[in-house]
Amino acid sequence: MEKRRPDPSVFTGSIADVTFLLIIYFMVTASFSATKGLDFAVPKEKQSDVIETEEAVDVHILPGGVFIIDKQQMPLDKLLDYVKPKLERNPNKPIIIRCDPEAEYKYLVDAFDELRQAPKKIGIEIKNISIPTQREMEVINATMGGVF
Repeated sequence: MEKRRPDPSVFTGSIADVTFLLIIYFMVTASFSATKGLDFAVPKEKQSDVIETEEAVDVHILPGGVFIIDKQQMPLDKLLDYVKPKLERNPNKPIIIRCDPEAEYKYLVDAFDELRQAPKKIGIEIKNISIPTQREMEVINATMGGVF
């Protein structure tokens, strides 16, 4: 008869216990600091300059060639006179041309042409003219409560 060799195995039951005890030991002995940082003096709040915020100039074209500019009805030939002081304060002020679906395309082209002639008529180049897409128009109408 041959002698049977014992199977080489490592008993791991106590390793789990030792590992658990080590975790508890490090948790108990670890020091937690609430806040670490630099100490410095914060300057006192001074009154800031008042900054004038204006929204974009809104040009809305209704059927029949009626122009509503910033919620005021005015003829197209007064558009540049209206935007000149606004562009002098902020040359990058956006001008949004919104056209009613029932309005003739001709009026949209007329408004765009009038704005492009600004350097000749008022001496200021308009740099930011935009015509919103249908999706953008839906967002504008939703935020303005369906005014336009």
